[in-house]
Amino acid sequence: MPIKNRFAEMHADITAWRRDIHQHPEILFDTHRTSALVAEKLRAFGCDEVVEGIGRTGVVGVIKGKTDGSGKVIGLRADMDALPIHEQTGVEYASQTPNAMHACGHDGHTAMLLGAAQYLSETRNFDGTVVVIFQPAEEGGGGGREMCDDGMMDRWGIQEVYGMHNWPGRPVGEFAIRSGPFFAATDLLEIEFEGLGGHAAKPQDTIDTTLMASHAVTMLQSIASRNADPIDRIVVSITSFQTSSNAFNVIPQTVQIMGTVRTMSAEVRDLAEKRVTEICEGVARTFGGVARVNYNRNYPVMVNHDAQTEFAAEVARSVSGQCDEAPLVMGGEDFAFMLEERPGAYILVGNGDTAMVHHPEYNFNDEAIPAGCSWWAEIVEQRLPLAS
Repeated sequence: MPIKNRFAEMHADITAWRRDIHQHPEILFDTHRTSALVAEKLRAFGCDEVVEGIGRTGVVGVIKGKTDGSGKVIGLRADMDALPIHEQTGVEYASQTPNAMHACGHDGHTAMLLGAAQYLSETRNFDGTVVVIFQPAEEGGGGGREMCDDGMMDRWGIQEVYGMHNWPGRPVGEFAIRSGPFFAATDLLEIEFEGLGGHAAKPQDTIDTTLMASHAVTMLQSIASRNADPIDRIVVSITSFQTSSNAFNVIPQTVQIMGTVRTMSAEVRDLAEKRVTEICEGVARTFGGVARVNYNRNYPVMVNHDAQTEFAAEVARSVSGQCDEAPLVMGGEDFAFMLEERPGAYILVGNGDTAMVHHPEYNFNDEAIPAGCSWWAEIVEQRLPLAS
């Protein structure tokens, strides 16, 4: 693989950074140790500016090239947060925090961008400015939105922004990308059904919320099968069903269900919200109860921009010799907020034959580090070439 020699030399150091972060996972915005470590290293590398506290616990580093005739500013983003999962990898550097682990590889993303930042600070073989972005709370907290709301893009004049995620099942260090909608919008459902609780031996004296909610769970699947166009992607998943009583002989007063709706277009997203509310309220009325629907629009569809996607793919081919067409992904990604503010692209890099992300046996593959670092560096040097 034609990676940069400097990253082969740095591989052991970057791996050590990654494993240190892996041992100390932090969830959502509580990335205080990780953020401090990132800021310390960026200052040690000689970044021209390092700012903490963007988007609560995000870190931004600024690296100026040898020249700035282009006036261009490129942002490179990595996420830092972990997941509330108890690790089961058995590796010697496993999480030291119960019920928290880097089960999505953000430790690897952070380490790779740190490696690229060190290289770019050493060489500065580009014309313009690079802004390295280390973001908290990708896993459901909307840290990307928080950093944008803090004015990050305007404050540093970022004109384009690029992101990367490891991908299990793809050969180590090989890339995949697609233009246009890539990752789904992810919305959150919280629905409470209220009826009339009572003794299980006298259902005629109750309004049965378990029956009500069970019908709703089944009927919500009709949104995908009977309301949306079959060619439009939508996934409705109910993931939690909780009653207000745990007794064998009590029909509960309330039942709460929770879940997600994932869509690939604004039109289908609007349709889903409308039908979730209509179905749940209608079912509740049918049984004589009420439904209170909280439909929370979370991450928007992540849309790669055409020109930047083509460029990112060209860079990937220069690093690994290939770049495949990536499939649509129904998972969410809050890099979407940054791509709504600036043109850019998001790419996948192979993690090899490993457990899938969000699994307790998942582990980032350190062999992907040279390819990921090289891609970051080449994005900068090819987009901001020095005048010959």
